[in-house]
Amino acid sequence: MRRPGAELSTDGTCTFSVWAPQREKMELKLIHPKEATFPMEKDDRGYWNITLKDITPDTLYLYRIDGTMDRPDPASRLQPRGVHEASQVVNHNTFQWTDQAWKNLDFASMVMYELHVGTFTPEGTFDAIIPRLDAIAATGINTIEIMPVAQFPGERNWGYDGTYPYAVQFSYGGPEGLKRLVNACHGRGIAVLLDVVYNHFGPEGSYVREFGPYFTDQYKTPWGNAINFDGPFSDQVRTFFFQNALCWFTDFHIDGLRLDAVHTIYDTSARPFLQQLAEHVEERSVEIGKRLYLIAETDLNDIRVITPREMGGYGFHAQWSDDLHHSMQTLLKTEEGGYYVDFGRMWHLAKGYMDGFVYSGQYSLYRRKSFGNSSRDRPGRQFVVCTQNHDQVGNRVLGERLSLRVSFEALKLAAGIILLSPYVPLLFMGEEYAEDQPFLYFVSHSDSVLIEAIRKGRKEEFAAFRFEQDPPDAEAVETFQRSKLKWETREQGNHGVMLNFYRTLLKMRRENHALKILDKERLAVSFSELDRTMVAHRWHGRVEILCLYNLAEQDKTIRVESPVKCWKKILDSSHQMWQGPGSSVPEKVNLGDTITMKAQSVVVLEKEQE
Repeated sequence: MRRPGAELSTDGTCTFSVWAPQREKMELKLIHPKEATFPMEKDDRGYWNITLKDITPDTLYLYRIDGTMDRPDPASRLQPRGVHEASQVVNHNTFQWTDQAWKNLDFASMVMYELHVGTFTPEGTFDAIIPRLDAIAATGINTIEIMPVAQFPGERNWGYDGTYPYAVQFSYGGPEGLKRLVNACHGRGIAVLLDVVYNHFGPEGSYVREFGPYFTDQYKTPWGNAINFDGPFSDQVRTFFFQNALCWFTDFHIDGLRLDAVHTIYDTSARPFLQQLAEHVEERSVEIGKRLYLIAETDLNDIRVITPREMGGYGFHAQWSDDLHHSMQTLLKTEEGGYYVDFGRMWHLAKGYMDGFVYSGQYSLYRRKSFGNSSRDRPGRQFVVCTQNHDQVGNRVLGERLSLRVSFEALKLAAGIILLSPYVPLLFMGEEYAEDQPFLYFVSHSDSVLIEAIRKGRKEEFAAFRFEQDPPDAEAVETFQRSKLKWETREQGNHGVMLNFYRTLLKMRRENHALKILDKERLAVSFSELDRTMVAHRWHGRVEILCLYNLAEQDKTIRVESPVKCWKKILDSSHQMWQGPGSSVPEKVNLGDTITMKAQSVVVLEKEQE
């Protein structure tokens, strides 16, 4: 399987390879440190190749297409002058890795932390993240998930407008900066996941159309024509993305990839792209002796993505699951309109807590059709759940985090629902200390027509959610600056209280086997639609846990009806130590007792061992 781009050997020999099957002529144009042009040779698969000696890592180059157009390398490893200028050769053989003993974490043990490099620190670089890793680990977080870093236009972007999938964003610190971050994470026992985008190329600076048939007009996506994963020439398009995935694992020691919106990857092949990708990743995992993970974002509620290949699925390790988030948010009265019309009752929350999917074949009012299939038989470790993520925050008009939309009590309750669930939790950067800075949508395009189109599109998008305000200007520097974390406040006031609350919940999750083992089979859930309360009973061996949730805005009574005779209270979010109104739950609770829970609170009881 051919790897495109410039591959530099330790002896200074470099092979340049670019796929352009329908072009008549291709030349390599070196522009620094020396200027020269060389004809390339085409093979029977449409790849143009040339091997040169004495190439240095600072070499800048372009491809001249049919003698008329000079374009960057679609598989460029670095774009130091931006998306429209020359590509740079990168040497991946010189970095001094110290993580040889690292074999990755068990997926079920992960506590994920989604971060955006540009807004996580004032500097907005990979290197600036490293001094904060110890604090992240001390919270109980053991995995960071980095939003896309593929080169995008300008210096400000969420990353989903990347145009060079192989090139690490120059303003973040480029490939060497990313390697330093990954190496530092592994030295602290922290895994690194990377968000990648294989469903479209960004709207500015992508020249792949001029090289080959990367797109098809058979399917449409929100970004235009779909990428060609199943038509003529699709083998080479697939290879472009297969090799991209493998380069993150091999060159950068990334531990897992989260694929953006795989439901917009259209493919009717007998052997779908996603399935084949999972096969290649498994092969690479065996080769390097390290567990490698694939996670899908999909809104289809289709377990085929995470079903093992031998059972007819694609074989991904896990997928993001939004149903639990949607159920919780509507019950806390933070959201309405759009897809939230399908949620809002306690049975939604209970089913999401028990199964993963709420919609597993029922009729969806929002979609106006039956939706989803059952996730009941898939293990809890295959679902990633959250109280908020970049989409759920940033796709609001004003980018408000949950900390600005609900009470402090409700914020603790939401944390309890997610962190005590039988699924893999994901935190959005700053969530652990109730960060109140917004996370807004921002870009830094150079095309004025594109900028206006984005402004118009954002207004239209929010219409479905009944937002009356216009969103902040995505192009403005101020929009980006407002989105930076106030990390220095994390130990202050209620921020510090929340941070300690998260630490406590994560410690319980890590040390209590009934919570640590993500077993949906040892789980029983009951609820009251009228009272808006839910009780989750989890057990493993002799260890049993009872999680009680009151989502109502009033105090509620709950009768303890589990088979355990005696329970001891180990957490109550309404306790004064958590800045709550004061706990009304006794330290010991017996079978048949009726207890009163404070409004919007979570209580955790543990079985009293005889």
